[in-house]
Amino acid sequence: MYKTNSIRYRMPAEWEPHKATWLTWPHNPTDWPGKMSSVQKIYAELTQKLAVVEEVHILVNSESHEMRAKRYLKQAQADIANIHFYHIPTNRSWIRDYGPVFIADNRTKKSLKKIMRFRFNGWARYPAHQKDDSVPLELANRLNLKIISAKWKKIPLVLEGGSIDVNGFGTLITTEECLLDQNIQPRNPGITKCELEELFRDLLGITNVIWLNRGIEGDDTHGHIDDICRFVDRGTLVLAMETGKSDLNTSILAENMERLEQVRLENGTKPTVVMLPMPKPIYYKKWRLPASYANFYIANNVVLVPIFNDPADRKALGILSDLFPTRDVIGVCAEDLLIGLGGIHCITLQEPF
Repeated sequence: MYKTNSIRYRMPAEWEPHKATWLTWPHNPTDWPGKMSSVQKIYAELTQKLAVVEEVHILVNSESHEMRAKRYLKQAQADIANIHFYHIPTNRSWIRDYGPVFIADNRTKKSLKKIMRFRFNGWARYPAHQKDDSVPLELANRLNLKIISAKWKKIPLVLEGGSIDVNGFGTLITTEECLLDQNIQPRNPGITKCELEELFRDLLGITNVIWLNRGIEGDDTHGHIDDICRFVDRGTLVLAMETGKSDLNTSILAENMERLEQVRLENGTKPTVVMLPMPKPIYYKKWRLPASYANFYIANNVVLVPIFNDPADRKALGILSDLFPTRDVIGVCAEDLLIGLGGIHCITLQEPF
C-alpha cells in the first residue's frame, strides 16, 4: 500500500460536488441514423434537468449548431442562463471518452484543479477522432487550467473516461477486456497490468485497482466499465446482473460478481455490492445494443438513469433511489440514444470544483 502523502494527484469521484456538467451537442447523423431529432430532444431533456442543479457547458461546432441546440433547449424549457456554449469542433458526441479528466493537485493549498490529458484513438476502432482528441487541450486553454500530458515510456497514454470508475479515495475499477487488450482494440499495445497500475497511481492517485473481466454484449468500446459496474459512494458498487439463462451476458456478469467477492477497497475493507437488473435485449436491425441501467449519471442532487420501456425499469429506479436518498433519481427514456451504442453516462462529463 502506498503512503497517502506520496500521492500528488487525485481524481474526484462522480458523486462528489460538481462545478458543471459538459456535453457535446449531437451533430453526426451516422451515430443515430433517422433519429437525430429524437436524440436532440433527449439531450434537451437531460440538459433541462441538469441546469436546475449545476452549470451545463455544451460544445458546438458553429453558430448554427448552437442556435439549433437552443431551439431544442427552449422547447424543453431549460434554464438558458445556466447553460454555456463553447465553439470547439468535434467528430462525435461521446465526451465522456475524449473529454478532459479533471484532477486535484494535493501539493497546493487549495487542491488546485488541473487537467490530466489522456489521448483518444477512437476506441481503437474508428478513424475519425482527431477533433475529439484535441478537446482536452482546447478546454485547458479556454478554462485557463494547467494541462498535464499522461505518458507511458514517453508515449502518449490512451484512456477513455468510460473505461474507468473511481471512488475518490484511491480505488479504481475497470476491465481487462478494455485496458489490457493487445489484439482487437488495443489502446496501449505492449503495456502490462502492473505498468497501468503504476500509471494510475502517479496520474490519478489510485492505490488500488479492481479488475473485472469483460463488458456486455453490443458494446463497441470492447469492455467499458460504465455499462456494468459503478461506484455510488466510497464503499458501495452497483453491478449489472443478468438472470436469463440463455442470455450471452449471464456468464459474463456472473464472473464479474465472483471477482468482486474477492476484492478489497483501498482501506482493506470489502465493498458492498448491490445488484442492478438488466433490461431485456434491445436490437437495432440485426445488432444488439448495449442497454444497461448502470450507465447512469450522478449530478448535484439528481441521478439520471436510462430507461427502456422495460418491466425492469421500475426495479432499477427503485434500487438506485435507495442508494441515493439525498438525490432525485430520474428515469430518462434512452432507447433512441442507445442506437449510437452509448447511453447517458457516455454523453456526460462531470467537472468537480
